[in-house]
Amino acid sequence: MNVGETADIAMILARLGDDGNDSRAQVGPWGMALSKEPPRNLPVPVVMRLALAILLPIALAACDKAADSPDASPSVTANISDRTEKMEQDSAPPANATSPVETASNAIAADADMAGPVPTALQGRWTGLNDRCGDRAADKELNILPDQLVFHESVGTVQKATPGEDGRLSVTAAFTGEGQSWTRTMSLALADDGQRLIIVNDGTSATRKRC
Repeated sequence: MNVGETADIAMILARLGDDGNDSRAQVGPWGMALSKEPPRNLPVPVVMRLALAILLPIALAACDKAADSPDASPSVTANISDRTEKMEQDSAPPANATSPVETASNAIAADADMAGPVPTALQGRWTGLNDRCGDRAADKELNILPDQLVFHESVGTVQKATPGEDGRLSVTAAFTGEGQSWTRTMSLALADDGQRLIIVNDGTSATRKRC
């Protein structure tokens, strides 16, 4: 029952106390017809007590309903809290997970350990500018390993590799080939964005292409 309906009831009760000469049928609360006999005048205090007797239970019922309605809030808050905690648990990385930064650093460190005296940038297969890659009969074929220089007719085991200020790498290697052995120092340098290798040996320069 809203405030307007409550006010209508109060007005009807007041009319019961004041209108004693109206012989027409009176309409009571909730549309009930009152007796056509003219009601006797009721004292004002009696009317007020009747109004309070009707309105007080209605007001108490409304208060009880309003007091019951907030009970849904704690459950809604609890559901939101549970969902937030679940999302945080799902997004948290496992305890033994490795971050991308740590993985990259470990990979670089492992590559440095396996590179040997010769830098990785120089390693790989090379051949003469006019030769075909993969032709094992090419005189200028060269395979640079982390610790070896494998030429067409000789193999050199790297003993020392010293980088120079001009970007060249000075390599000292112990060679064996065709029944002979010797030690030689040569310089290696990259050109054309790493696609060319310039070798200087005993003052003679030779250029090879990457395969």
